[in-house]
Amino acid sequence: MARWFLRYFNHEFKVPVVSFENKSNNVYGLWEWAGAFGDLGTLIPFVVAYIAVMKLDPAGVLMAFAVSKIAVGFFYKIPIPVQPMKAIGTAAVTQVGTINSAMLYGSGIVTALIWLIIGLTNTTKYLTRITARPIVLGIVLGLGLLFIGNGVKMMLPGIWLGGVCLALTLVLLWKPTVPAMFVLLLFGAVVALWQNPGLYHELSKIVPHFQLPSLNFHQLSWQAIAGGTLLLALPQMPLTLGNAIIAITAESNHLFPQHPVSERKLALSTGFMNLFSAFIGGVPLCHGAGGMAGHVRFGARTGGALVILGGLLLVMALFFSDSVEIIFGVFPQPVLGVILLVAGIELARTAWDRTIQRKDLIVLGVTAGLVLWNMLAGFIGGIVLYYLLHRNYKQQPSLRA
Repeated sequence: MARWFLRYFNHEFKVPVVSFENKSNNVYGLWEWAGAFGDLGTLIPFVVAYIAVMKLDPAGVLMAFAVSKIAVGFFYKIPIPVQPMKAIGTAAVTQVGTINSAMLYGSGIVTALIWLIIGLTNTTKYLTRITARPIVLGIVLGLGLLFIGNGVKMMLPGIWLGGVCLALTLVLLWKPTVPAMFVLLLFGAVVALWQNPGLYHELSKIVPHFQLPSLNFHQLSWQAIAGGTLLLALPQMPLTLGNAIIAITAESNHLFPQHPVSERKLALSTGFMNLFSAFIGGVPLCHGAGGMAGHVRFGARTGGALVILGGLLLVMALFFSDSVEIIFGVFPQPVLGVILLVAGIELARTAWDRTIQRKDLIVLGVTAGLVLWNMLAGFIGGIVLYYLLHRNYKQQPSLRA
């Protein structure tokens, strides 16, 4: 079993019809549709938690995701994901008594300003100069392992369903002839309806009606902005820097060298997304290496996947926002865990480099281990260890080498 897993881990996956090369424009074929859902493992749990626990306006939350995904898909033309900021989301839904919606919106505005300033001043270039390739690969590997661990946790409550879905997904991805995502979601939906017959009755009662997001700027105050900054925005920064700026830049340029992105560009798009999201009552957003891994693993090769998912979320925001929890209930948690686990495997694979030196392997491993504990510790620890092992190093190698 271990030998087979290693073969699977090192297998170079191919997706029919769409390839990485020579894609200057978005496409919207079957595999882009399949890859569009490759980030549901993080999207659905956080959206449901924000709506069910914090009682946020579903139309605003979904609209922010929808418009941001569509804009990012058209701008980058590769599957750069749009995800909820995980540290902020986790803190917000687990500390409802302390953190309210006004503080959440305040954190979004502060986050937007931070990353716009970092991008406009091109501060990212100084960060990339000191972040050597082994450190970047260590961050990527650590994030991949985190995704795998979180995926397993989500599968455990329904281990038999998760196990069957995982086996089915791995087989379909090994020799792809039909999109694994469609089979996975269909199987999960059938099981969800079988386990909960009342869900079918709830779905049958859904009636579309037009609704726009409610603007919530009247809730903002200097106290809410200060609280959102200290409790949400600042603790999120190391994770955003490591995952949504440094790691995804390295991953994207490795997978899509014909469409290079820069840390500065990603910082700016993060700022603009959050400014728009806060304005319409959405939640803090970011990019993420794990999300890209999920999109790519299930078939996405262009920004068309983001436009597709964004379009579906836009329809849901405008016409079905009151039924979000019921609709998302069709996707069982173990199925979302499988998506997250497979994305983690894909992300960890991109950290594999046969040419790396032995001392850099130490840096990579230590960085990855620290990332499992804390993103900022991994970033700083990796830099310190790298320069201790390269005391005679004259010139910093580029991230894009």
